[in-house]
Amino acid sequence: MKGLNKGLIALAIGGLSIGMTEFSMMGVLPDLAADQGVSIPTAAHLIAFYALGVVVGAPILVLITGKFPPKKVLAVLMILFVVFNGLFAIAPSYTLLEVSRFAAGLPHGAFFGVGSVVATSLAKKGREARAISVMFAGLTLANVVGVPLGTFVGHHYSWRFTYGIVCFLGLMTLLSIFFWMPDIPKAKDGNLFGQLKYFSKKRSWLLIAVIAIGTGGLFAWISYIAPMVIQIGGVDPDRLPIIMVLAGLGMFIGNLFGGKLADTVGAAKAAIFCFLAMVLCLLTVHFTAQFYYLTYVMSFITGMISFSVGTPLQMMLINDAKGAETFAASAGQASFNIGNTLGSYLGGLPIVFGLAYNTPVLVGCGLAFTGAMLAVAFRRNLKQHVVAAG
Repeated sequence: MKGLNKGLIALAIGGLSIGMTEFSMMGVLPDLAADQGVSIPTAAHLIAFYALGVVVGAPILVLITGKFPPKKVLAVLMILFVVFNGLFAIAPSYTLLEVSRFAAGLPHGAFFGVGSVVATSLAKKGREARAISVMFAGLTLANVVGVPLGTFVGHHYSWRFTYGIVCFLGLMTLLSIFFWMPDIPKAKDGNLFGQLKYFSKKRSWLLIAVIAIGTGGLFAWISYIAPMVIQIGGVDPDRLPIIMVLAGLGMFIGNLFGGKLADTVGAAKAAIFCFLAMVLCLLTVHFTAQFYYLTYVMSFITGMISFSVGTPLQMMLINDAKGAETFAASAGQASFNIGNTLGSYLGGLPIVFGLAYNTPVLVGCGLAFTGAMLAVAFRRNLKQHVVAAG
């Protein structure tokens, strides 16, 4: 048990590091835009560049490193993480910011893909989803502590210092993997052809669509949370870190709830429920955004509801990809970040056309509802497959 706890803690620290580099961008977005002399929607392209890096890097790095033990793979991925985030922190031009932000996303999906399979191998039977939620708890903890700290530092000093902190956390992750991660044999996934064969099934692409479209609801909200609460809710920019703490605390609780729900009722049912709850929550945000005190309340509730879907979706992939678990889990992370790209891009369109900063959440409603309907179709297809095979 002692080894199990330390192995999961190492993964959680990695989640904390990755969560801070991904979500701190939302908190420092106004400051970075002002520093670089670009509009907020233009600066938000850095969110999309990072997500694109995840999409490209996740499957490629998993396939390249598949023959090596997980501990070594996780360490190498974290070295890449530190190097590319360090380059982002010191980049002298906006073009280099875009390039380094893309590169910083490359190890993200592979880390969570490998880490998800490692977490399930360390878990007791029937508690696999909760083990994955421990790893993702680090990512959500970033939103409780790391992102508010990064937002404060970015607003009062420089967003570059924020990403200096990210690099320090990456080094801490590297040390924790070296000292705490047990030596686990490499996953017994199939060969390259066998892993790629998973995506020859229509159901696999349906699940990718569930994740890529549905999670866009989360990112349509969180990508523009800073300008929304300031411009619509009247929150003082100095109090923005409080908003980020509340959102992050909600994500932390929602992530753990999602893991328990997936172990209790099944991953697909849990995902459908969480998506529909997200729709209702985002609608509430839209109609209450102008009420100052409700801004704080809804930041917490929306974080909790919208992040509860992550672990159920990851479990759906792992359960459906026997023999290709690591590759499928990494593809899931790529899909999450397609959702990141869709949410931030589509959510920004109403702002580009002159609409208010609370309109992106309406785009998020549509994305989350579509995700729920696709999850229903996936569950129905899976049932038909089981009946046909039985």
